[in-house]
Amino acid sequence: MASERAEQVNQHLTTQSGTMSSSIQQLFSLEGKTALVTGGTRGIGQAMAIAMAESGADVMLVQRDESNQSTKQAIEALGRKATIYTADLASQSSVAALVPQILKDGQKIDVLLNCGGIQRRHPSHQFPDNDWNEVLQVNLSTVFTLCREVGAHMLSREPDAHGRRGSIINVASLLSFQGGLTVPAYAASKGGVAQLTKALSNEWAAKGICVNAIAPGYIATEMNTALINDEKRAESILSRIPAGRWGSPDDFKGSVVYLASRASGYVSGEVLTVDGGWMGR
Repeated sequence: MASERAEQVNQHLTTQSGTMSSSIQQLFSLEGKTALVTGGTRGIGQAMAIAMAESGADVMLVQRDESNQSTKQAIEALGRKATIYTADLASQSSVAALVPQILKDGQKIDVLLNCGGIQRRHPSHQFPDNDWNEVLQVNLSTVFTLCREVGAHMLSREPDAHGRRGSIINVASLLSFQGGLTVPAYAASKGGVAQLTKALSNEWAAKGICVNAIAPGYIATEMNTALINDEKRAESILSRIPAGRWGSPDDFKGSVVYLASRASGYVSGEVLTVDGGWMGR
């Protein structure tokens, strides 16, 4: 009798566990969603685009041209749809034409990931106007334009059964909080991204659009090649990272799926640092 009762309890717990597992998986699922991604050809952006596809999303990649097919092919290998749209993120007119073309093609946008960005390094007293303007255009003005256009598209749609209209994820930086060295334009642009994220959240969170940002720490990508190659600077950076290593693009897969999915439904206006503990020092 005792053994029979124990078996019944085990069956009940197994059923509960299976139901819970299924429920949690649904929270993080992006099945049926379509994401628009800038900066997805390499590094952090590529890892995040592939992560969303792994979670079930189709992906539209914004690229300067179609020569780089690696992310598209990786997404298609997962059985998801990948489409490349060409635009120059340094050109306001090119960016402004992007979303209207996507919507004209009959596409919908459930997730916007603004990961495209550039870096320019000069001593501040010698920083050229052209570099300043280009960094601010790509890293901040383009982000605002895409948020505005995609936000308007999301607001025009009826919310789903959970009251959601979409998710917008911007890529900020540790320099959203700190000033950095010889990168005044980048610091200004990423500070702006953090504040833009909060401002849009204030208007749109109640309407079913979660607007958040991810702030990467020191990641071993092409953008940080100059730092990695500077032996003394690299050593000083690494010694301050509690995790004891530079980050990698794959460290962002969980964060982006969380912020893109219903799992973060009550999270908005947040700047999530993925930095190995740097900001806690």
